[in-house]
Amino acid sequence: MRPEPGQVLHFSEDPTITRFVPHVAPTAKQPGAYVWAVGFDRAPDYWFPRQCPRAMAWVGPDTTEADRRWLGAPRVHAVEFAWLARIQSTTLFGYRLPAAPFRPLFDHAVVATEPVEPLGPAEPVGDLLAAHADADIELRLMTHLWGFWDRVIASTLEFSGIRLANASPRR
Repeated sequence: MRPEPGQVLHFSEDPTITRFVPHVAPTAKQPGAYVWAVGFDRAPDYWFPRQCPRAMAWVGPDTTEADRRWLGAPRVHAVEFAWLARIQSTTLFGYRLPAAPFRPLFDHAVVATEPVEPLGPAEPVGDLLAAHADADIELRLMTHLWGFWDRVIASTLEFSGIRLANASPRR
């Protein structure tokens, strides 16, 4: 699921939200109450159960040839085996929101500081594994994320890590 022009998306396991109200997220590292959403390029980062830790890497304009070869695909999302059953059984919904009230925050999200109503009812994303395959994103299952993550953040790849505090402990 991706937003159409003039839209951004919010993903949730709750299909009953009728109004998004700015709030301070429990994991917030910045002050301010926001409604969070993502655009087209970052929507796949959220095709997971909310609490699922994931390490994501992709080729960018400054990625070296050596790092491209190491990654082995244009974009990779890595999760731990322990999360596979949840990924397969979670029903995830996407909310289409009007893009106008949102502004960029960091390089991956957009935020609004006023309440926002969805443009329509929540839409099921469907099979989360198939969503990755359809988007040509390689999904890798790993025993632990930390070796992959450490290599990614030391590389020239672009990357994002979400809910890494929920990953199995470093060995």
